[in-house]
Amino acid sequence: MGKVFIAARDVKSGRFIDARFNLQDSTGGKAAFLAGHIEGAVYWDLEQDLSDMTKADGRHPMPSKAQLQRLFEHSGLKTDDLIYMYDQGGAPFAARAWWMLKYAGFENVYIVNGGFEALKEAGFGVTTEESTYEPTNLTLQWNETIYYSRVDVKRIVDGHQKATLLDARSAPRYRGEMEPLDKVAGHIPTAKNFDWEQLKQGAELHAKDQLLAKFDENEELVVYCGSGVTASPLYAVLADAGYENLKLYVGSYSDWITEYEVETGENK
Repeated sequence: MGKVFIAARDVKSGRFIDARFNLQDSTGGKAAFLAGHIEGAVYWDLEQDLSDMTKADGRHPMPSKAQLQRLFEHSGLKTDDLIYMYDQGGAPFAARAWWMLKYAGFENVYIVNGGFEALKEAGFGVTTEESTYEPTNLTLQWNETIYYSRVDVKRIVDGHQKATLLDARSAPRYRGEMEPLDKVAGHIPTAKNFDWEQLKQGAELHAKDQLLAKFDENEELVVYCGSGVTASPLYAVLADAGYENLKLYVGSYSDWITEYEVETGENK
C-alpha cells in the first residue's frame, strides 16, 4: 500500500481534508474547524460523513458506497488528486477518512502526522473562511480487498479462513474486565490485542517494535476495535510499515455482538 504518513514539512500543494472530531462532544470537531483550519480544507465529520448513524451495524456503521461517493464528489475531489488528511494529531479520525478514500480507490492520499498544529507550525495558512469546490463526477474502483464484514470475520472465527484478528482496544476491554460502551464485555473469539494508544508519540502516530514483532508481514491481519474508529490508525500504521495483507472490520466489536458470542481472557 506504500507510504501512509507524511510529516507536515514534506506536504506539497494539494487538497486538505480536516477530520478533527471529539468522541465526547460530537460538535467539537466542526467547531474547531470553524474557529480556524488550513486554507482550502473541507471538513468531514466522523458521524455525519464517515459513518451512517441510521444503521444498526455497530456504533459507527460503514456508510454506503453511494453515500461516500456523494461526499467525495461534493468535496470536489478527483481520483488523481494529492490529498492530505489531518485531525488534531495523535487521533484516529484522519486515519478513518484516509481508509475510506483508499477503499474508494484513491491512490495519492496521506495522513499528516502531527495534525493541524504541525501544519500550522510548518507555515501553512489558517483561515475561518470555508472553501467550496465545483462538484466532480467520479467513476470509482472500490478496493474490496481491504474491507471485512461481520460475515467475513465469522469465517475466521469458525476456522474456515486463516487470518489473525487484531483488537485495537485497551487490554482490560479486550480481556473483558471492563466495558464502558458496549452491552457485552470481551472480544471476538480468537482475536489478539494491541492497544492503538501505544502508537501515540505526542501528537504523532508511529509503529512500535512490539507491534511489528508480533506478526509476519505476509500474515493476513483483520483489524477491529469497538466501533471501527480507533482500529483505523492501527491499520494505517501497519500499512505504513509495509504490511499489505490488511483488512478493516469497520463494524467492529459493537457490530459483532449484535449477532455472535464473545470470549474473555487473552490469546497469546
